[in-house]
Amino acid sequence: MSTEPARIAAFHRLHASGTFVMPNPWDAGSARALEQLGFPALATTSAGMAWTFGKPDNGVTVDQALRHLEVIAGAVDVPVNADFEDGYAADPRLVYQNTLRATATGIAGLSIEDSTRHSAEPLHDQALAVERVQAARQAIDDSGTGVLLTARSEGFVVGRPDIDDTVRRLRAYAAAGADCLYAPRLVTIEQVRTVVSAVAPKPVNLLINAPFTTVAEAAAIGVRRISVGGTLARAAWGGFLAAAREIAATGTFTAFADLPNVDALFVQRER
Repeated sequence: MSTEPARIAAFHRLHASGTFVMPNPWDAGSARALEQLGFPALATTSAGMAWTFGKPDNGVTVDQALRHLEVIAGAVDVPVNADFEDGYAADPRLVYQNTLRATATGIAGLSIEDSTRHSAEPLHDQALAVERVQAARQAIDDSGTGVLLTARSEGFVVGRPDIDDTVRRLRAYAAAGADCLYAPRLVTIEQVRTVVSAVAPKPVNLLINAPFTTVAEAAAIGVRRISVGGTLARAAWGGFLAAAREIAATGTFTAFADLPNVDALFVQRER
């Protein structure tokens, strides 16, 4: 397996130029399958992880999340970016502590978002949000690992689709030490172009969880990194639920036709 410093260095190089796709596995098997397809990096998905515990997104503890990061990073040789949600804390001091713990799991990068999980005020005040990014930055620097820090602004996720506020926040997070910027759930190419231009030359992550654009189109407007969030996991759940519902409803098994040989993915990957 590649050493952790080598994977972190490789992850930084991926952010220097070009465009790469970083899909999101939800367990060790899906991580290894994606690695075999040739993706140069992977990212965890908080939603996909939570579903493996039988919980909704944002429903796991920091200890569960840290163990999950160890499992995914330990399953593959490519760099792994952690969806570290809100740092599992509101207080910047706890964000620091949790981020420091995350840097010891074998990951090459992690993201911190500005969502509060409260419907009345779904985003942290910008000043506090900046402090939280600074805390994560300090934790990474103190760890000496060089883990790449992504700062996320969640306005388009939590029902506050204000592109101007999103840009202000992302610029502030860049100034606070974020290496990469990310606004999930942008839905038009013009919105993506606005964000890319606003934070340049820092790289931008684009979430594609619906067929509104392509890798080629995203690359043409300067997107550096593309992820899919929990959408691959949802696709897998879609197939599973369709087959199970057919059995429950009709007692038939037509969904079992033409299935992949999953063993063949792993038979030569013994560790």
